[in-house]
Amino acid sequence: MALPAFKYHPDPVSTGHVVQSDTECVCCGKAREFIYIGHVYAPEEYDRCICPWCIADGSAHDKLGASFTDDAGIGGGGMWDQVPEEIVREVAYRTPGFSGWQQEQWWSHCGDAAQFIGRAGHKELKALGPKAIAVIQKSTGLADGPEWDEFLRALDKDGSPTAYIFRCTKCGELGGYQDCD
Repeated sequence: MALPAFKYHPDPVSTGHVVQSDTECVCCGKAREFIYIGHVYAPEEYDRCICPWCIADGSAHDKLGASFTDDAGIGGGGMWDQVPEEIVREVAYRTPGFSGWQQEQWWSHCGDAAQFIGRAGHKELKALGPKAIAVIQKSTGLADGPEWDEFLRALDKDGSPTAYIFRCTKCGELGGYQDCD
């Protein structure tokens, strides 16, 4: 069964936030081969029990009061481009979120939320190229030199510190930030 399309999180399987599972969705009552395993903000606990289809069509939000990204973090709490309220709602209520060490931020650019590409360490940043490395360096505030070089080498996709990479839906520019535990 093909997963629903998510404009702002185009491949939630590769980012590890949707996995194959025979778990029955708490929202629709169906076992649809995939389940969301990221954060769920809701009045009740919904750990690993909401299917991507109920996220995509908004029924998980409507029926369970669930959101998948803190709406205050979309646009980085004012650090990046402001986005229209309907886009904030789409990211928060109808898009799989991602897990970070601290409160997640959703990069925005060109007046739109960006696509979440995934977590990245040193190796993944090098593979994405110099622009991705420059974006993360800028987010640290570190100038070129030994302190930045050490930080870059320490970046770990599955450890700490970690980079979070996004791509603008309008111009394709890469953006993101880093954090640690």
